[in-house]
Amino acid sequence: MVSSASGSGGGGDGCTAAAVKEVATLRFARQVVLGRWFMVFACLLILSASGATYIFGIYSKVLKSTLGYDQQTLNTLSFFKDLGANVGVLSGLLNEVTPPWVVLATGAAMNLAGYLMIYLAIDGRTARPPVWLMCIYICVGANSQSFANTGALVTCVKNFPESRGVVLGLLKGFVGLSGAIFTQLYIAIYGDDAKSLVLLVAWLPAAVSILFVHTVRLMPRRRGESQSATSSDPFYCFLYISMGLATYLLVMIVVQNQMDLSHAALVVSAAALLLILFLPLAVVVKQEYRIKRELEEALLVPPTVTIDNKAAPPSSDLQMAEQPAKTEPAKAEESSKLSTPTPASSSSCWKNMFNPPAQGEDYTILQALVSVDMLVLFLATICGVGGTLTAIDNMGQIGQSLGYPPKSIKTFISLISIWNYAGRVTAGFASEAVLARYKFPRPLALTLVLLLACAGHLLIAFGVPGSLYAASVIIGFCFGAQWPLLYAIISEVFGLKYYSTLYNFGSVASPIGAYVLNVRVAGYLYDVEAAKQHGGTLDGAGDKTCIGAQCFRLSFLIITAATVAGALVSLVLAWRTGKFYRSDIYARFRADGQPAALPEQQRLKDSAESSAVNGTKE
Repeated sequence: MVSSASGSGGGGDGCTAAAVKEVATLRFARQVVLGRWFMVFACLLILSASGATYIFGIYSKVLKSTLGYDQQTLNTLSFFKDLGANVGVLSGLLNEVTPPWVVLATGAAMNLAGYLMIYLAIDGRTARPPVWLMCIYICVGANSQSFANTGALVTCVKNFPESRGVVLGLLKGFVGLSGAIFTQLYIAIYGDDAKSLVLLVAWLPAAVSILFVHTVRLMPRRRGESQSATSSDPFYCFLYISMGLATYLLVMIVVQNQMDLSHAALVVSAAALLLILFLPLAVVVKQEYRIKRELEEALLVPPTVTIDNKAAPPSSDLQMAEQPAKTEPAKAEESSKLSTPTPASSSSCWKNMFNPPAQGEDYTILQALVSVDMLVLFLATICGVGGTLTAIDNMGQIGQSLGYPPKSIKTFISLISIWNYAGRVTAGFASEAVLARYKFPRPLALTLVLLLACAGHLLIAFGVPGSLYAASVIIGFCFGAQWPLLYAIISEVFGLKYYSTLYNFGSVASPIGAYVLNVRVAGYLYDVEAAKQHGGTLDGAGDKTCIGAQCFRLSFLIITAATVAGALVSLVLAWRTGKFYRSDIYARFRADGQPAALPEQQRLKDSAESSAVNGTKE
C-alpha cells in the first residue's frame, strides 16, 4: 500500500511537471499573448490607469492656491475636465474607421501633452497661463480617458456581446479603482506632494497604453469556437481579484490616515498593490492552458463518417444541382454591386432617420440620436450623473466648509474610488443576474440608483455632524453604478454596430449636467456665501474659503430636486423598454448554437484573420 501511494504521488508529480513543461514554451507563450483573455487583462491594466479625472479633488487645492483661483474658476476648470473626459465622440468616430491601437495611441499622446503642461504650470516652470489655456490643457488631458475607454472597453464588449453587463461592470470597476491606485503609487514614488501626482498622471497612463497598444484588438467569435475561449467564468475570477484589490486599497487608505508610515513601508505596500493588480495574469494562463487541452482532446476524437445509401440522383437532378453552384459567383458579384454605396443609398440614411428599427436591432447613428429613448436616457443622465459628479468634485471644499480635519477630507476623496468601484461592479453583475433570471429591465435599476443618490445629497445639504462619511459612500456608489447601466442600456436598445460612437455620445450628458449643477449652481452659490463672510467681495488674492453648512445647503437641495426629476424620467424609459427586456435580448448572439472545439490550425487562422481586421500584421 505504501508503494502504491508513493507511485500515485509520483504520477501526480509527473503530471504537474508535464503541465509546467507544456506551459514554459514559446509556443504556449505566443498562444497566451495572442489569446482573447490576455486582451482582457491588457484592458484591465489600461483602464486601471485611466481614471485620473476622479482624483481632481486631491490636486484641486494646489491649483487653487498656486494659481490664485476662486471657487467658480476652479469649478470652471472642473467642468472642462468633465467635458474632456466625457465628450468622446471624436474617439468613437475614430474607432469606427480605424483599429483600436490607433485610438489608444492617440489617447496616450493627448494624456501626456495635457497633464504635463498642467504640471509645468503649477510647478512654476512656465509662466502662469491664462484660465482659458488651463481649460484647454485639462480638457485635452482628460479627453484621453475617453480614448482609453473607447479603445479598450468597447472592444471588449464587442468581443463578449453575451456578457456585456458583466464586462462593463468589471472594466468600469477598475476605472473606479484607478483613483485609489494612483494615490497609493504617487505616495510611494513621490511622497505626499500633490504637484507630483499631476506628473504621475501625465506619464503613467500613456506608458501603459503604449505597452499594450497592439494587444487590444477585435477578435470576432467564430462558430464552433472552444467553450473556454468564450466562457464567462474567468470574468468572475477577475471579479474576485478586483474585490481583493478594493479591500486592500480600503485597508491601506484607512491605515495611512490613522498613522504615519515610513517611506519604506509605503514602497512595500505599493509593491503588494502591483502584485494584486497583475494577479489576473494567472487566470489568463490557466484559461489558455484549458483551451490548449480542449483543442488537443478534440484532435484525438476520430471523425464520424456517415454513409448515405440512397440511390444516386438522375443526371437531370445533377445538372440542376450544379446550376446554383455555377451561378454563385454571379450572385456574389451582383450583391457586391448592390452593396456599393451610391448617392441615393447614402441619402437614404437621412430619410430613415425618423424610421428606426425595433429596439435591440442595429440603429444608425442618426436614428439613435433622434430617438425618444436616447433623449429620455440623456435627460436622466444629465440629472443623475451631473449631481453626483458635482458632489465628488467639491468633496474637498465640502469637508473644509463643514470643519472636517484635512486627513479626514483626504480619506473621503480616496475612498470615493472604492465606493465608485463597488457601484460599478454591483450594477454590472447584479443587473445582468436579475435581467437573466427575472427579466428586470436595466432602466428600472437606474431609477433605483438615482433615488438612492438623493439620500447622499440631502446629507450634504443639511450638514449633519459626521454625515459626510455616509454621504461619500452613497454618492460614490451611485456615481459608479450609473455608468454600467447607461452603457449597457445603449448597447442593448440601439445595437452594437455603431456602439463606439453611441457609447461616447451617452457620456456627453455628464459634462452638461456638471456645468449646470457644478459651475452655475454650486460654484456660484458657494462664492456668494464666501463673499458674505469676506466683506461682500472676493476680489484680490486673499482667502476665498467659505465656512459653514450654508455654503452648499441651497446647492444640494437644488441638486436633490434635479435627481428626483431624473429618476422620474428614467421611469418613462423603463416603461418604453419593458416589453423589449421581457424578451430574450441576447437570442441572436446564440444563433450559431453551442460552441465546440476547433483544431489548433483553425485557431491560428482565426488569429491571423483577427490581425487583418485590426489593421496589423504578425
